[in-house]
Amino acid sequence: MDIEIFPHRLLNPETTESLLNALDEIDGVKTIVLQGQRLPPEAINSDHTTITVKGEEVDLQVKTGRVLMEIDTEDTIELVRQKCEENLSFGFNVHVGTFIRKQKTVSDKIKYGEALENVPDEMVGLTDQNALLSERATILKRKE
Repeated sequence: MDIEIFPHRLLNPETTESLLNALDEIDGVKTIVLQGQRLPPEAINSDHTTITVKGEEVDLQVKTGRVLMEIDTEDTIELVRQKCEENLSFGFNVHVGTFIRKQKTVSDKIKYGEALENVPDEMVGLTDQNALLSERATILKRKE
């Protein structure tokens, strides 16, 4: 099951960091994807910054406009809503639907060619197909 958190404003890096760390405390969250307009390189833009999530430094490459999440059960939605209320004082909407692709598509085959077999399953549907591989996504594994 997927949900979308749609804040009423674009999030600054500090708010993004606090929201991600709060959402990480919820056991029912499987995947979190940040979506928004791409930030220019750090030399051009001071908003291009590094945030700390789960104790790891992550290069924030987007101005967060939407947070897409894959969750285990409907019960998790209320926990997510509580964390959002704590971190997004200006308001937000939560929508349930299908937001993250789960399977490789014909477009993936065209983009990656034979290299598609080397793309990890957890990366399918999470990346901008027009970006360089090094700029695509950062995966932080949950410590079990």
